[in-house]
Amino acid sequence: MKTILSNISGMFLIGAACLLGAGSMTSCTDGFEDANRPGNKIDNEQLNRDNFASGSFLVQLQNQTFPEQENAYQMNFDLIGNYLGRYLTYANHGWNSSNFVCFNAPNGWAGYPFKDMRPKVVSAFNEIAKLTNGEGINYAWALILRAHAYQYFTDVYGAFPIGKGDDAQAYSSQKEVYEAIINDLNKAISIIQPMVSADPDLTVNAAYDNCYQGKFAKWLKFANSLKLRVAIRMRFVEPALAKQYGEEAVAAGVMTSNDDNLCITYTPNGLYKTSVEWGDSRACADIDTYMNGYNDPRIEKYFKPTATSAEGARKVIGCLAGAAIGNKSVADGLYSAVNIANNAKGVWMTASEMAFCRAEGVLAGWNGMGGTAEELYNQGVRLSFDQWGAAGVDSYLADDTSIQADYVDADGGYGKSMGHVSDITIKWDNDATAEKKLERIMTQKWIAMFPNGQEAWSEIRRTGYPKVFDVAQNIGSALKVANRIPYPNEESINNPNNYNNALQMNGGADNYETKMWWQKK
Repeated sequence: MKTILSNISGMFLIGAACLLGAGSMTSCTDGFEDANRPGNKIDNEQLNRDNFASGSFLVQLQNQTFPEQENAYQMNFDLIGNYLGRYLTYANHGWNSSNFVCFNAPNGWAGYPFKDMRPKVVSAFNEIAKLTNGEGINYAWALILRAHAYQYFTDVYGAFPIGKGDDAQAYSSQKEVYEAIINDLNKAISIIQPMVSADPDLTVNAAYDNCYQGKFAKWLKFANSLKLRVAIRMRFVEPALAKQYGEEAVAAGVMTSNDDNLCITYTPNGLYKTSVEWGDSRACADIDTYMNGYNDPRIEKYFKPTATSAEGARKVIGCLAGAAIGNKSVADGLYSAVNIANNAKGVWMTASEMAFCRAEGVLAGWNGMGGTAEELYNQGVRLSFDQWGAAGVDSYLADDTSIQADYVDADGGYGKSMGHVSDITIKWDNDATAEKKLERIMTQKWIAMFPNGQEAWSEIRRTGYPKVFDVAQNIGSALKVANRIPYPNEESINNPNNYNNALQMNGGADNYETKMWWQKK
């Protein structure tokens, strides 16, 4: 599957960080290096051109923006996005009293992306910017990766320190970060597009590219697709700009085939380690009830049967988010682990997601989306079925009666049974209200985006869909899903002026309830 690079505005270059970093790039075609190295003498210009100098930093950027290494994956992604996006929940009883789902995670957890991931992104990007003098295809690639990383950072925290003037620790508002992301993407696209137009098979840095093996036509699609994702995120807060960016992205060419999907090769796969090998996470009740209620054949592609349900009709059983787990080994047997192999590729963006984005674009009145809302909705489901090798898509799309199932906890489980919270069906209905159409799109988009919990969480926050269950434990909050993650405590001590400015930009306290800038629906 595939990824995008982008370019962020000048203020990002000054003290900001890189956006993404996970994966590796590949070297040029055989013989290219020697042909461009007269007398086998290597100078800095040739190193930069041949990508040896910047290759390791590009790998670092990929590995940070698409974190699959087990510790980075769990701390920066799994515990936050996968749990709050309601794909997974914790099975580790040691986390009962302090976690993101219950709005009281330890400071070390909340600050991990800030203190671990951010410096690595920033340093790698700055090195690439210096080595390339801020130009060329490696720089464009780094811009795309930084854009992806910064969307992650800002969608976790809100206002974020990307640097202003001489102060690398100065925060920018989420609106400003989004503007910078678009600037980075536009810059990267402007560099790569002419090269790919001249040579559609352009392959550079294959040895350092763990996502697309150096195929820059794929990176170009990823960049346009990331721009479309950003545009959809902005839909309710900046509708005119969202329309402009969305139409530009689709016209320039977004992912339309599963061959375009951004996947990264990293062994062992992060989700395999956290759910299968470590047993720290299990399927969440929300995805259990939607997929079981819909008789969705993808469910056994996503999750493994439990030991107690293997012979029963309901093979996959999820756990309520925030349930008070009494014993990890017991929970691991009661609830379903992710069905994933040690060497599986990590999936970070898909053509299916882009089809659903375009379907919503039609609802929003955007032009040039490539079909009607119904056509693009059906395309999104079909692409997902194809991606997972699932059969029965025609009958699935024709189903106008199945709804989310009631939740029934496992025998001896740690939660409680609950009635369904949504009655949305699968089959498209042109006579439905605009709100029902949006719920239908978002519910199927959420199912299809698995296992990208970060995007699932963001879309639940942005639209309110899919509807999800209450948190199992009484945690004293009316929220079902956190709106953001608090900054690390050290920011209020070591960077107090900028920290206070960030709170003003966010428009609320440094807690889980303060909303994102784009939560305006």
